[in-house]
Amino acid sequence: MSDPIRAAMASVSREDFLPEGQRAQAAIDAPLPIGWGQTNSQPHTVEAMLRLLEVGAGMRVLDVGAGSGWTTALLAHLVGESGSVVGVEIVPQLRERATAALGRFDPRHARVELAERGVLGWPVEAPYDRVLVSAAARSLPTPLVEQLGDGGILVVPVRGVMTRVVRGADGSAVVTEHGAYRFVPLLDW
Repeated sequence: MSDPIRAAMASVSREDFLPEGQRAQAAIDAPLPIGWGQTNSQPHTVEAMLRLLEVGAGMRVLDVGAGSGWTTALLAHLVGESGSVVGVEIVPQLRERATAALGRFDPRHARVELAERGVLGWPVEAPYDRVLVSAAARSLPTPLVEQLGDGGILVVPVRGVMTRVVRGADGSAVVTEHGAYRFVPLLDW
């Protein structure tokens, strides 16, 4: 049986989403700077997050802190053309770069939007089946939990601990922790 996450990571080159000066470092399993104080997360960490997220074909996914657009493209590969992915990024220049990189990859079912001032996530298109956050939150981001549909899963580093939230049909949330990780902080307005 094939591993869809490994297949996605083999198909979507990290190098294509890095700034020119970082591309030679793409194979290194380490976070790489992409400008404006942000990083492209290390592949091992991205793989662990995607496994916790349990993304399947046809799902609607929100990618918060899309940065370079690499995770958005990986998610697009996992959901396939029957699904959709919207990334949000707070830094306009990174959003532009991510959009250009996605354009070369050509997933018609994925895009990166500029985050709206005072709004966490992209609630206008909620609910989502899955929400991935690639930046460290100070506390569990309730607005993102609220953007999940019934049975939806949120994966977010909170105070250095990878946190997984599964939303129940009654609005309840089951929260589990999955090890220590370092991320740039989740920027807010």
